[in-house]
Amino acid sequence: MINLSQNAVNEIKRIQAGDAQAVSSILRIRVVGGGCSGMSYKLDFDRAPPAEIDKVFEKDGVQVVVDPKSYLFLMGTELDFSGGLNGKGFVFNNPNAKRTCGCGTSFSA
Repeated sequence: MINLSQNAVNEIKRIQAGDAQAVSSILRIRVVGGGCSGMSYKLDFDRAPPAEIDKVFEKDGVQVVVDPKSYLFLMGTELDFSGGLNGKGFVFNNPNAKRTCGCGTSFSA
């Protein structure tokens, strides 16, 4: 399962409200090769419906879709949003990450 914090839900809704193309979109989370630790997280709004093999999660009307390959690396992850003084952005709390980079956008499993 992919969990969304209430802060993440609020920020996704805020972004969708300010972007006409994102309003009717789902949030797609992927893991791609690259980054200083080997794999990186990628967030995109996707207007296409989820594929039958995709994993779909929802909280408070926000739909998140993950492809099966990415889900292997993301099981049990919580997506949070931090708006603090030390940085602003989405934060992945991934129990599968053995190592992360300093900025938190890449990891190794």
